[in-house]
Amino acid sequence: MTKQLCVIHANCQGEPLLERLMVSPEFTARYDCRLFTNYIREPIPGGVLERCGLFLYQHLGKEWGELSSEFLLSRLPRSSLSLCIPNMFFLGYWPFWSGDPGFDYRDSVLEELIAGGLSGEEVLTLYMRSSLAAKHDLAALLERTFRLERERESHTPVKYVDIIERDFRKERLFNTVNHPGPKLLNHAAAGILSRLDLEAPESVHAMPDAFPEFELPIHPQVAAFHGLHFVGSDTEYEVYGRKKTFAQYAANYIEARLAGIEDFISYLQLR
Repeated sequence: MTKQLCVIHANCQGEPLLERLMVSPEFTARYDCRLFTNYIREPIPGGVLERCGLFLYQHLGKEWGELSSEFLLSRLPRSSLSLCIPNMFFLGYWPFWSGDPGFDYRDSVLEELIAGGLSGEEVLTLYMRSSLAAKHDLAALLERTFRLERERESHTPVKYVDIIERDFRKERLFNTVNHPGPKLLNHAAAGILSRLDLEAPESVHAMPDAFPEFELPIHPQVAAFHGLHFVGSDTEYEVYGRKKTFAQYAANYIEARLAGIEDFISYLQLR
């Protein structure tokens, strides 16, 4: 049987999802796949979508122009199948995360303290010991996170937010805000296969962590407020080949910011 072209338009979750789809012999026998990364605005060359048999995509709005889902779908042949796939994101463990450019894993509370002109030791002490719940409505921030994720989920028939709401306290479901753990990635892959009327092998549900190199540490106060069973003040996280507690990670963050270092990932790899 001649294989059909499958085009996947997704963020960093696209590659591990493809690895899981390829575990299915039926999927592998039916499709040859090409992956295009959406967040770096990788262009899809002319003629690719026009001969596509299956288009798997994460929803992008009209503001993305020629990379918007609406525009890309308009390029498909009538015979092509298309499926919007999950784009999983979670701020529940990291309510102060900021996507502002210029520094990876930016934390808005730390940024405010650093901007106050305090020493690194003073910033770290205030960040660790001051009551976050007294200054920030952590319950409202979590509610907002789930509201936004429900909106994101509304674009795909493969549902996953119920799993996050049910299990986020008892097990770590994300390594960073946009790096889901194996439970969610395996669930999403099985759901995609099901929507394609393909059986998901049991091995799909046993696939390992796709992003093991970095676990964004969780503030112990956030963990205590939400009752996260897997986090304590001495919990160690995988940080680019080293184990660090949250306090050690926060100290590295402060050091880098005060030193004017912008490439925080490279800094962490050397610390």
